[in-house]
Amino acid sequence: MRRLKILIWHIHGSYLNALARIDHDWYLPVKPDRPEGYGGRGPTFDLPDRVHEVPAERVRDLDLDLVVYQTPKNRIEDAAEILSPAQRRLPQIYLEHNTPRPDAVATRHPVDDPRTLLVHVTHYNRLMWDTGRTPTVVVEHAVAIDPAVSYRGDLPRGVVVANGMQRRPRVAGHDLFLAAREAVPLDAAGMGTEAFGGLGDVPYRDLHRRVAAYRFLFSPMRYTSLPLAVVEAMTIGMPVVALATTELPTVIEDGVTGYVSCDPDRLIDRMRRLLADPTHARALGANARAVARERFGLDRFAGDWNAAFERVLSSER
Repeated sequence: MRRLKILIWHIHGSYLNALARIDHDWYLPVKPDRPEGYGGRGPTFDLPDRVHEVPAERVRDLDLDLVVYQTPKNRIEDAAEILSPAQRRLPQIYLEHNTPRPDAVATRHPVDDPRTLLVHVTHYNRLMWDTGRTPTVVVEHAVAIDPAVSYRGDLPRGVVVANGMQRRPRVAGHDLFLAAREAVPLDAAGMGTEAFGGLGDVPYRDLHRRVAAYRFLFSPMRYTSLPLAVVEAMTIGMPVVALATTELPTVIEDGVTGYVSCDPDRLIDRMRRLLADPTHARALGANARAVARERFGLDRFAGDWNAAFERVLSSER
């Protein structure tokens, strides 16, 4: 399709890093002091040149093709503040990263608009959200990481990669991580993890080389969308141990690409097996990498997104 000019806020850096690999011009609004959503390219990502920072007060001068919203604030407050009336009438997509809250099955999505295409990142999310009149589509994840990075697993420890676990302790499984850490050697990386003895916020460009040394990735998330850390680990050939919740049972095949269970004690037992048997861990990781290449590849991701762009543009025409 033709090259588009797309406005998007910097909300989810790892996802933006993959989205920006699609060959369009991406415009990120920025403000002084870089408040939430207005951080621009950010210091930890090596985004391609097709990603442009634009001062928020100059956004209304852009000749855009469509707008991608990701939060209610984007769609209501930010749009009213920085977009022109004509830009607010442009074709629009709402990218929903999250599972519904507070109720898993009865929460109405904040967007109820037949002119907006709602893009979910997992089939579980689309199943559970009540989206009213809004048309929906699923575009599953992809990740853009250095293809030279490969799982080593020579460090007999597990690792959790998550931001702000202690701010959402039940949802993110902070308590499960702390309990598992008492039973097996576990580290944590991500924003805020230094507060409980973790590695802190490792820059994205360095993260996967560092993670590749660990024997396995542990995902203690009880109720989040499919964690990108899981997709990243699988992509580099790393086995994953995770709770069998939300989309994860369709991603990790128990005993083949990693281990999934709703029993934390069983998961700890499987972690011990991976720590004791690096050959087994490498075999599971190789299977995980094959799945990731087929299901979460960038070519498939770009094709799905371009189909979504064409759908919303055609609908507008």
